[in-house]
Amino acid sequence: MLRITSIVLLVLIAVAPVIASDDEADSRPLGDDPRVADAVAAWEAWVEYQLAISRIPAASIGVVHDQELLAARGFGLANPDTGAPATPETIYSICSISKLFTSVALMQLRDMGKVRLDAPVSDYLDWFTLQDAHPNDEAITVRRLLSHSSGLPRESDFPYWSDPDFVFPTHDQIVQQLSNQSTLYPSSRYFQYSNLGLTLAGEIVAQVSNQDFRSRVQSQILDPLGMKDTFTDIPEEEWGKQMALGYSALQRDGARRQVPMFQAHGIAPAAGFASTVQDLASFASWQFRLLSSDTDEILRSSTLREMQRVQWMDPDWETTRGLGFGTWKSNGHIFVGHGGACPGYFSQFLLVPKNKLGVIVLASAMGTPVGFYAEQAANLIVPAIEGAIGSPDDLPERDPDLDRYVGIYDSSWGQTAILRWKDGLAVLGLGTRNPKKSLVELEKVDEHTFRRVRKDDESLGEEFFFEVDSAGNVTRFLQHSNWETKVR
Repeated sequence: MLRITSIVLLVLIAVAPVIASDDEADSRPLGDDPRVADAVAAWEAWVEYQLAISRIPAASIGVVHDQELLAARGFGLANPDTGAPATPETIYSICSISKLFTSVALMQLRDMGKVRLDAPVSDYLDWFTLQDAHPNDEAITVRRLLSHSSGLPRESDFPYWSDPDFVFPTHDQIVQQLSNQSTLYPSSRYFQYSNLGLTLAGEIVAQVSNQDFRSRVQSQILDPLGMKDTFTDIPEEEWGKQMALGYSALQRDGARRQVPMFQAHGIAPAAGFASTVQDLASFASWQFRLLSSDTDEILRSSTLREMQRVQWMDPDWETTRGLGFGTWKSNGHIFVGHGGACPGYFSQFLLVPKNKLGVIVLASAMGTPVGFYAEQAANLIVPAIEGAIGSPDDLPERDPDLDRYVGIYDSSWGQTAILRWKDGLAVLGLGTRNPKKSLVELEKVDEHTFRRVRKDDESLGEEFFFEVDSAGNVTRFLQHSNWETKVR
């Protein structure tokens, strides 16, 4: 099994309290509420195991509520050759999460009256010579770029996603090749994800601001938010140091091969940025601040709400998109955010605006189901947040003696986590694909003996008996007459 190195960090960002109330109970950091802490711990235990069995070399995760970083953690090795562990400060390529920064930069210019969303792209880029195969339909506008409904092809006409070297085009190459490309669909007909489209959005930012794109994003977004470890290009000097090495998808032989470093060059507005969990947590908290106010901070608050509303719906009435942001519904939650997939890295930045929850998953391996991991976090943690905010004084009574049973238990069938939950314990098989549904509460009935609480009528099921050595340490548990051994 993959060696796991974990660094746990619980940080309260130094800003206004998350829960504003005259009551002392309501002023506590949300992370101090045991219901929230238990839900975060359950997700961390589950995702750690999922990363391990998928042989992900390194990953970093973060959970944010409003202005509070509930948890941030690193798993595995950012550089297996040096033994450097992954941490919340480890840098990863965030690939298409870059589009959020590009979109914010463009909408900032809109707020200033310098860009009109419904203006044709050619109004801002006189070199936009792509052939319109559907000239009688709507114009290709700035709004269509941001909602991926422009009809543009997915990519600039270069094989930059191809092995072995992933050679991305420069600005000049993109411009030169543009006249040899044509629209794929009529504008405003279908959703068609387009890295070319968001690259053009970045070019509009540079043209209208009369400033280099990278400098503009740095001075207007990254610096004001204190995102010191976020870069508009891959920081070559940190490759294999603070920045994790990147790896391929899992091969048939069960191995992952290291992928060479790349630079997105002209495609940087769509896919070139690198960042950390810590910095993306700040990016999430900024959005929650803005959504909760009527003030301006980088953007107008109304502009961010506009970007996160559905601005495009496909004819299937299921595929939706905001302006720059992905917008979707799953398991009763409304999500906004973006994922990223680049040579060597997969990433997910996910927000649940209603509950002010943000989840960040950054991984150093292609094919990592980062979006799936992040959505499972929401499924577990949102109910806990709602309980903590709705009933701040309804705290479970804790017996500290139960902490001895908490840990990871192992058998040839896989691993199981015993967790604190409500006023007792819960059991979670870590191989499950649905941790919220699979988590089962345990009720203590005798010394070292618990029984499963049925979900249908809360009656008690089979016993869980924990074996304890002479020093009082728990060594294993018995369920259905079979043992699982405590490994940590």
